[in-house]
Amino acid sequence: MRFLPIIGLEVHVQLKTASKMFCSCPNVNDDAAPNTAICPVCTGQPGALPALNEKAIELGIKAGLALGCDIPDQSVFDRKNYFYPDLPKGYQISQFHLPIAVSGRLELDIPGGQPPRDHIIVGVTRAHLEEDAAKNTHAEDASYVDYNRAGTPLLEIVSEPDIRTPQEAKAYLQEMRAILRTVGASDADMEKGQMRCDANVSLLPIDDDNHPLQSEFNPKIEIKNLNSFRAVEKAITYEIERQTKLYEAGTPPTGATRGWDENKGQTFDQRSKETFADYRYFPEPDLPPQDLVAIRERIKGSLPELPAQKRSRLVDEYWFSASDAAFLTSNEGWAEYAEHVMGELGGWLETTDNSDKSGGELLNDNKKKFAKLAGGWLTTKLAGILAEKNMTISDLKLEAEDFAEFLHLIEAGEINSSNAQKLLVLMVDTGQDPSHLMEEHDLGQNMDAGALEELVKTMVRENPDKVEQIKAGKVAVLKWFVGGVMKATEGKANPSVAEELVKKEIGVS
Repeated sequence: MRFLPIIGLEVHVQLKTASKMFCSCPNVNDDAAPNTAICPVCTGQPGALPALNEKAIELGIKAGLALGCDIPDQSVFDRKNYFYPDLPKGYQISQFHLPIAVSGRLELDIPGGQPPRDHIIVGVTRAHLEEDAAKNTHAEDASYVDYNRAGTPLLEIVSEPDIRTPQEAKAYLQEMRAILRTVGASDADMEKGQMRCDANVSLLPIDDDNHPLQSEFNPKIEIKNLNSFRAVEKAITYEIERQTKLYEAGTPPTGATRGWDENKGQTFDQRSKETFADYRYFPEPDLPPQDLVAIRERIKGSLPELPAQKRSRLVDEYWFSASDAAFLTSNEGWAEYAEHVMGELGGWLETTDNSDKSGGELLNDNKKKFAKLAGGWLTTKLAGILAEKNMTISDLKLEAEDFAEFLHLIEAGEINSSNAQKLLVLMVDTGQDPSHLMEEHDLGQNMDAGALEELVKTMVRENPDKVEQIKAGKVAVLKWFVGGVMKATEGKANPSVAEELVKKEIGVS
C-alpha cells in the first residue's frame, strides 16, 4: 500500500514585547538568572490578577495580517486547564473560542520541489495569543523550575494539514520566520526558543494514481517542541517512515504525543493525545473581551513590504537571482544593504545610453552582470566573513558606497578574486575605502607588462612537457601556467593577460 503524508504545523512564537503578557515583569531571554523576572501574577499566587499587554495585541494583529488572516472585531481569552509543574496556576490563559486571527494563507516556493508542488499554498487556520509556561530543568536526582519564562507572550499559529513533505514543512517555517521578523512581531530565532514547532503527522492510503482510498484522515501523531529547521525536517522524515512500517505490519498508530531525540535521531512516546475537551476551556473571567477594530484598521495601512513582495522586487528591479533574493530577504538587514549597494552602482550602470533598443539591452546586460557579481560577493564572501567574526550585517561599518566601489574594481579587472577576498576582510575590519586599502597593501593587478612577459617566457621554457600537452590538445593545461603566474606574482598579474601571453609564447590560439 502507498501512503501520502498529511502534515500540519503548530508554531509557537515569542512576541517581541518589553514585558510579559499579563504583568509588568520583563520579557527576558533564557540567559537571565533563574527566577529573577517573576511576580505574583506570573507565578500564579492566589488573588493576583492579570493585566493585558496591549503591545502583544498589536503584534498579534500585525502577524495575522501579514499571514493573510482575517482579524475579527473582537477577541476573547479563555482558560486552558492542565496540570504540569511548569504551569503555576494549573491553567494557561489562551484563546480558543475567539482568537485574534483566522483563515489566512501562506504561499511558498519550494526549493527543489517538483511541479505541481514547487509552489504551494498552506492555509493558516488560526493564530491565537497565550502565555508561555515556565521552564523545567532535569538533573539526575531532582527537577528544577525557572519561572522567568512563565507569562511570556506567545502567538500560536496553526496551519491547515496542507503540507506533504518534510521539505515543505521547512520552507513553511522559514517563510514564517521571515514574515515575523519583517513586521517586527518576533525575532523568531528557533535556537533561542523564540519560535518552536509542534508537527502533526498522519498517513493517508492512496492508490497508484495518488487518489485517496478513504475520505477521513487517519489519527495524527504530534511531535512536540522542535527547535530547529533541521530537527523539524528530520523528525517528520523519521515519523513518516515509522508510521509506514506500522501500517505495513498491520498495527496502525493511534493518536499520541511524541518527543524528538536529536542524539538518537528518532521520536519517542510521551503520552496519549489530548483533545480540546480534555482542557475544559471556559472564558477567562478576569479579562474582558478585546475590541480589535481600531487597532486592526490602524495597522492595515502600515504593514511593511512583506518577504515575498521584496524577493520579487529584488529580482525584477535589481536583477538578483531568485536564490540571492531569498538569502537577502530572509536575513535581517541584508536586503536593505544590498539595495543601497545597487543604488550606488547605478551611477556606473546609467553611463550606458538607454535611449534606444541597443542601449537598453546593453544596460540590462550590465545590470545582470553587476547583480550576479554583487549577489555572489554579498551572500557568500561577505556573509562568510561576518559569520567567522560572529558579526551581523548591522555590525558592519563598511558603507554601501565603498562596497559598490569594491565591486567595480573587480569588474574592471583591477584586482583578482583571491586578492579581492583579502581586500574585503580589510574593508570589514577597518571600514576604509577599497582603493586606499588596495594601494596600501599592494593588492591590485599592477604587474609591469615587461616583467610579466619575461616571467611567462621563463615558465614556458622550464616546462616543456606541459607545453607539449597543450600542443597535443590539452587546452586545460593553460590554466596550470596561469595559476603558476598568479602564484609567482602574488596575484598582481591579470590572469586574462597572463593566459594570452602563454598562448602567444607557445604559439597556440
